[in-house]
Amino acid sequence: MAITEDKSPAESKRWGIFKFPFRNSQSSTSNSAQNQGHSTAEGSGGDSGGGSSVSSIARSLLLRRRHLKLDPSNELYFPYEPGKQVRSAIKIRNSSKSHVAFKFQTTAPKSCFTRPSGALLAPGESIIATVYKFIEPPENNEKPMDQKCTVKFKIMSLRVKEPVDYVPELFDEQKDEVAVEQILKVVFLDMERPSPALEKLNSQLTEADSDIEARKKISEDIVPRFVGEGLVIDEWKERREKYLARQQGEEVANLV
Repeated sequence: MAITEDKSPAESKRWGIFKFPFRNSQSSTSNSAQNQGHSTAEGSGGDSGGGSSVSSIARSLLLRRRHLKLDPSNELYFPYEPGKQVRSAIKIRNSSKSHVAFKFQTTAPKSCFTRPSGALLAPGESIIATVYKFIEPPENNEKPMDQKCTVKFKIMSLRVKEPVDYVPELFDEQKDEVAVEQILKVVFLDMERPSPALEKLNSQLTEADSDIEARKKISEDIVPRFVGEGLVIDEWKERREKYLARQQGEEVANLV
């Protein structure tokens, strides 16, 4: 929308003074004094408006304060292998002093998924998430590096007052507190051309695989899978029920 700047009659008189400095000096002086008083009043009003705009900007910056440190910071690197499912990795570290939950969102949920898709991180804790994506074969014999991907990923965060078991419903229950940490774009890497980005990706994927194996071993040692014949313990269901019970208890306490 174009913005037009209209000059007020007071401003026109003011500029008229500078055009004709030797004519009607007395009236010009009085007009100048009146205009100065008028502009002072306008300036005070403008300052209040400016102050409100500055405060709104400050509030927006505070709301956008990030709780997570990402590596890579704004891109996801994938090896370009058409017709295959490939992987990327991103390191997520909680750089705040409180517990923070995060979760991924993508514009292509049918061809992309993330492991883990979300988690709760203690202050200073980090995790490497693995992102899977199926790459469509090129059209019209396009070269690999000419392929432009419109898929994007969004990482959202939520500060948590006290440690709780992570469930995706946390973000639905506290929508007003959810912040967008970063929107990540997809970048393809040529497998035949060694690069620092490709070398770093392979290193992060190796670290992610080791982390997954370690977590899997811990869960197998701690959580029993079967009790009796055919009876399966659903750990996440049990955690969810405990979480809801705790939430209900807090609501009852608040009502009392």
